[in-house]
Amino acid sequence: MKKPNKRPPTLCMAPWTHSYISPQSERRMCCASKEPAQGFEQYIDSKPGTGKYIPITLDEHWNSDHMRSVRKRMMNGETLPECEVCDNKLLNTDVYRSYFQHLFENKYSSIWETTNDQGYTTLKPVSWDYRFSNLCNFKCRMCGDMLSSAWETEERQHNMIDWSNPKNNWMRPDIRKQIKNFQQDQVEQEFAQAVEEHRVEEIYWVGGEPLMYEQHWQYMRRIIELNDGHKVYARYNTNLSTVEYRNLNLYRDILCYLRDWQICASLDGTEEIGEYIRTGLNYSRWLENFTEGIETANNSRQLRIDFTLTLPGLFEVKKISELSRKLGVGLLSKVCFAFTPDIVMSPMCLPRPILNNWLDKTIPTLKDAPSSLLDVLHFMYKRPTFQEQWPDDYEEGLIKGKKRLLQLEKIRGDSKITIDTILEEDTEIYEWWASIDC
Repeated sequence: MKKPNKRPPTLCMAPWTHSYISPQSERRMCCASKEPAQGFEQYIDSKPGTGKYIPITLDEHWNSDHMRSVRKRMMNGETLPECEVCDNKLLNTDVYRSYFQHLFENKYSSIWETTNDQGYTTLKPVSWDYRFSNLCNFKCRMCGDMLSSAWETEERQHNMIDWSNPKNNWMRPDIRKQIKNFQQDQVEQEFAQAVEEHRVEEIYWVGGEPLMYEQHWQYMRRIIELNDGHKVYARYNTNLSTVEYRNLNLYRDILCYLRDWQICASLDGTEEIGEYIRTGLNYSRWLENFTEGIETANNSRQLRIDFTLTLPGLFEVKKISELSRKLGVGLLSKVCFAFTPDIVMSPMCLPRPILNNWLDKTIPTLKDAPSSLLDVLHFMYKRPTFQEQWPDDYEEGLIKGKKRLLQLEKIRGDSKITIDTILEEDTEIYEWWASIDC
């Protein structure tokens, strides 16, 4: 296909360079894309109602009708509904499209040389986001079973799974086993082949909790053995509960051999509030592991605090900002994301007047805060609240979400504080929360 004089503004390098697969073996362009696959019909036959597990290989996916359509539309300059998260900055203001563009700008010309008018490309992926399972030792209250085995175990133990919802079919014992086998027999082989073919340039290690993945340690050591570390950029999103695996240390035995790396260590609040939000967090241990990374890093960009703004996290914004400054590291800021209005851990569940009042009070106190945080906060004035986005389902969603959050508090019973005691710090927010009758 002929290269245009001007770069199409909606073109993203991901469909030519990147391969993503979820812990449930769902394939999409990237982790942020909104595709038909998110209806789970890609790998679980839900429309006819058979519930049959039908995963696809990377070869089947890479030049599938859908992927060819994506490339063709991007090259024609069309705006893709699949890319809404980036287009509307729904996750944060630093979008994935910019990341892939920066990382793979050297391949821009080649996509026009290797892609035909129908979107078929001869390029192969060199960037990987392979989530081999949902293995995770945390139960973050805004997360869920798909990305946390601890969550899944808790739901099974307390009969919390709605089996009437097709979305939960992947947790059926028969399909759960099939997914595990497919991940081991197919997905791991895809990645292993890329490693052996020296075809890995970027890896995004995320989970689950990636530092609990045996595959992480196995394949990173193999990349180093093949003397490919010098060309690999590894990016981590981790709870940083541990940096050790058997006799290996992340910093000493892995990262020091790579071209470059970055750890985005999740922390959504400090001390008790942080430990409430992220069940499993030991704040002191997190600080120890993070500090070890600072001592290893070559520059301040290699370690960042990954801060997801939640409803209880509203009261930790200033502390997180101060912590990033104290540690001398960057702050990656984003707002708790949701596809339904029952995710009351998101601050976007607040009514617009209350949210704006909080922003008006808070932003002036953060004059020395990182620009990434301020950008996200200012953007919250513009992004739709749950009430604006789902006006018909908003009230019912609040009730459902509050019930679930209170249920988790009762089940876990290990937190020193509750959502009520946290929200009491702001009278207006607390009165609104108390008014939700469940």
